[in-house]
Amino acid sequence: MAADPGAGAPRVTVVVASMDRREELLASLPRHEAPVVLVDNASTDGTVEAVRERLPHVEVVPLPANRGAAARTLGAARATTPYVAFADDDSWWAPGSLARAVELLDASPRAALLNARILVGTSERLDPVCDLLATSPLGTEPDLPGPSLLGFIACAAVVRRDAFLSVGGFDDVVVFPGEEERVALDLVTDGWGVAYADELVIHHHPSPVRDGAERRRARITRAALLTAVMRRPWPVVVARARAAWSAGGPERAGLRAALADVPAALRARRPVPAAVEAMAALLEGP
Repeated sequence: MAADPGAGAPRVTVVVASMDRREELLASLPRHEAPVVLVDNASTDGTVEAVRERLPHVEVVPLPANRGAAARTLGAARATTPYVAFADDDSWWAPGSLARAVELLDASPRAALLNARILVGTSERLDPVCDLLATSPLGTEPDLPGPSLLGFIACAAVVRRDAFLSVGGFDDVVVFPGEEERVALDLVTDGWGVAYADELVIHHHPSPVRDGAERRRARITRAALLTAVMRRPWPVVVARARAAWSAGGPERAGLRAALADVPAALRARRPVPAAVEAMAALLEGP
């Protein structure tokens, strides 16, 4: 069951952002072994009322409009623990993983974010992205508990709350999905470590209520372009825009969708230093 915030002195809070997935939340929220903050992105399916009635230990923060991934930032700001673990409405942290995450972060004071291993569905299939994270070409730094990263999967991340909030958390420019890249770039720029911790586990049972593949590709393309405008050199911005236009289809639609938010991205532009850009270039290849 969801932890009772009054039952002790917790070190980690689970923050979940959701919209119109009442049934998934009622099934997943009780599985977290920590206090839970649910930030509801203006659901219309009775999520807020149902969770408050059936899971009274969960703090529910209803928003008047959909803020996307920025809702997680609001949840992290509400938390009072030094660490925050993110989850989606269709995912939950495996028993013991949150306690172990606290131990790892306590032992690694430079680590700002740990990405867990993701097991998908009832078959507990390893998410293919975990193989990429585990074999990161950035190697493993001696003061981090696993391979260094310059990106992560939000629903499988445990963060040092103060570090996450110091870089602004997830923003209202990128929205969702693809919100992770800018946060990782900013954390590493500020000297923090981001690492893959294979011993931490989160279960993900994908909800049937999801965007279609083409819409998701368009939204990811939009996010990548806006993130590049905010943090990457102009040649990278141009290369991403050209690739999206050349690909056509959803990628071109994502490029068009990004144009309306370019002014906001420009106002937030702060290119990463050369050392961090070199890391990003290494990960992206030729």
